[in-house]
Amino acid sequence: MTIESTITTMAKAAREAANKLARVSSEQKNAALFAIADGLEEEADFIKAENQKDLSRAEEMGLSGAMIDRLTIKDETIHAMVNGLKEVAQLNDPVGTMGPTRIRPNGLQIARMRIPLGVIGIIYESRPNVTVDAAGLCLKAGNAVILRGGSEAFYSNQALAAIIRRGLENSGLPDKSVQVVPVREREAVYALINQEAFIDLIIPRGGEGLIRSVVENSKIPVLKHYKGVCHIYVDVDADLAMAQNICFNAKVQRPGVCNAMETMLVHRSVAEAFLVDMAGRFGEAGVELRGCAETCRILPAAKKAQESDWPAEYLDLILAVKVVKDMDEALAHIAEYSSNHSEAIVTGNYERAKRFVREADSSVVLVNASTRFNDGGQLGLGAEIGISTSKLHAFGPMGVEELTTTKFVVQGNGQIRE
Repeated sequence: MTIESTITTMAKAAREAANKLARVSSEQKNAALFAIADGLEEEADFIKAENQKDLSRAEEMGLSGAMIDRLTIKDETIHAMVNGLKEVAQLNDPVGTMGPTRIRPNGLQIARMRIPLGVIGIIYESRPNVTVDAAGLCLKAGNAVILRGGSEAFYSNQALAAIIRRGLENSGLPDKSVQVVPVREREAVYALINQEAFIDLIIPRGGEGLIRSVVENSKIPVLKHYKGVCHIYVDVDADLAMAQNICFNAKVQRPGVCNAMETMLVHRSVAEAFLVDMAGRFGEAGVELRGCAETCRILPAAKKAQESDWPAEYLDLILAVKVVKDMDEALAHIAEYSSNHSEAIVTGNYERAKRFVREADSSVVLVNASTRFNDGGQLGLGAEIGISTSKLHAFGPMGVEELTTTKFVVQGNGQIRE
């Protein structure tokens, strides 16, 4: 079979599985999640052996240490995948739940029922744990899913796919509910994103280049998350000790993720007092500062920021810093350079906090807290399948409920339209 015919066959099978999954009870879905979790524990040695094939190939190809780290499956990785599935099983099942009922003047009762999206295609790079995380979330929401992992994780993903398939079969669910693309070639991605007759949504997870390529070529709606250019604004009324801790955490705790702070905006009235101490902490952590003219005056060791620094997602220990005259300038800067991911304000002023929350147009806006909290688990979703920085049909971390949609349910007692 050609790659295109292989993907088409998979997509058709996924649609059939999705139709059956939509009618499956919560108990059956949870049983499947627990069965998959048990399989991961039982087959841990097999998973690690297959992962070693990928690691050996990655070293031969000269992949970076960071890539190899993301690719590696350890005992802790398997433990985390198992716990993740069990946590998803404990979540409330949104499928079939009804929203508030409105009664029309003619007596019709109008409500919305939550239903699965249908078939989801997920394209991702490197991390094999995404295979299990995504499968679990999609199953809980009643969706079939086709997973196309990176070629560097081929053996790991195929091993995980086999365990997931056995868990589905043992639970009486369609084994095509979760499928992993069985070929390495990039042609499979383009075949997948052209299956508009069978797939309802494409979710790409990876670098900006991958996501833009998928968006430009897909015939299917795409959940977009190009990059995370996250800002923290330190207001004139900020508790500066709190602001230091928040900004340090947002930049240093894990700099290579999309919810790390990339630009720090500081009110000019507190800039001298704040930046000198903050720069000392950042310096000890190895953070390179790239600042505006006023920042460089206060901190002569800082590099002069270029225009390209303001929209940059460094994913590294590099931070752009700008001194602003007031919150108007801070919000204007965010409006121009933000990627609509995460914005935070540190302030003791309630009215300014309210205004920032209202005007900062990002998926998560925080007051006196680190941008690192823009994460499905941290926000109480249990887990997430990605973060949407576009507003259709979800905005922000996508958990189980965001993997569903609603349909109208109308109940009457004989009404006809005049």
